[in-house]
Amino acid sequence: MNAPRLYDNHGRLINYVRLAVTDRCNLRCFYCMPEEGIQYVAREDLLTYEEMLRLMHLLAGMGIEKVRITGGEPFVRKDMLPFLRDLCRVPGIRKVNVTTNGTLTAGRVAELQAAGIHSVNLSLDTLDPERFRRITRRDQFDAVLRTFRELLDHGMPTKLNAVVMAGKNIADILPMVELTREHPVGVRFIEEMPFNGEGSHYPVLEWNHRKIRAYIQEAYPGLEKLPDPPHSTSANYRVPGYRGTVGIIAAYSRTFCGSCNRIRLTPQGLLKTCLYDDGVFNVRDLMRHGASDEQLRDAFLSALGNRAKDGWEAEQNRTFGLPVTESMSTIGG
Repeated sequence: MNAPRLYDNHGRLINYVRLAVTDRCNLRCFYCMPEEGIQYVAREDLLTYEEMLRLMHLLAGMGIEKVRITGGEPFVRKDMLPFLRDLCRVPGIRKVNVTTNGTLTAGRVAELQAAGIHSVNLSLDTLDPERFRRITRRDQFDAVLRTFRELLDHGMPTKLNAVVMAGKNIADILPMVELTREHPVGVRFIEEMPFNGEGSHYPVLEWNHRKIRAYIQEAYPGLEKLPDPPHSTSANYRVPGYRGTVGIIAAYSRTFCGSCNRIRLTPQGLLKTCLYDDGVFNVRDLMRHGASDEQLRDAFLSALGNRAKDGWEAEQNRTFGLPVTESMSTIGG
């Protein structure tokens, strides 16, 4: 008998899971965590690779086709490549993508391709080494650039993710657009969110998706709007004649929620049906208490049967009305 498909209570098919494999990171990015870092999850509280593979087999049977591996920084976790090879072999999973900060992946791109990784999202908020140091509070710019060049050399489909921060990296927006002139990459500008371990940095988000687009369009009046793929979180553009594309993600404004097809699993196994909720149930605990696959499927179906319609409702429904203050590293970027 076929397992039931994952639909939420708003009729949206869920076929994409973002799986955070660790909350640990070797950078301390301004928009992600405080300078002193965060209290990391104890290693025994993380989902094991075996538990993650069990879940991916189960979810693939319910229609999950795409998995994005996130962190923290995924490659700080030991034995990541063997896990990725096993994950890429799960029947029903068509695409496995990785989001990384690029500090530990130079020299490993060929292995990622051989494992079956479909694409890589590289976090790179600036093209200036000193601004990189101030944003990340670490001196790893050269390592990230080596990874970027290696991704290009191997023809790995690549997107660059840049969080737009007032007073931090506005001067990088146009130089990053210029990267798309010669390189077939997607440069994506992301509204800053309050997932930094402290809460919002600004009373009002000045650099929202509209301002980012207007700023780019002023410099590139011929900026062309491209068709957005189904379920796309980014509004996509191209400068005529350029090889790559530009995307703008309204991550705080949440304009794309109506077509959301994704769920998240945190490193300790907490299911989030929305980035802005505070978790629905802990699948790790269910598994470690002996839950059968049928019981796990029922838990996922029940959670999605009570899903918030968008990120605003999810945030409003957080326990005791507490505001968003957790680090993105604990959620999965």
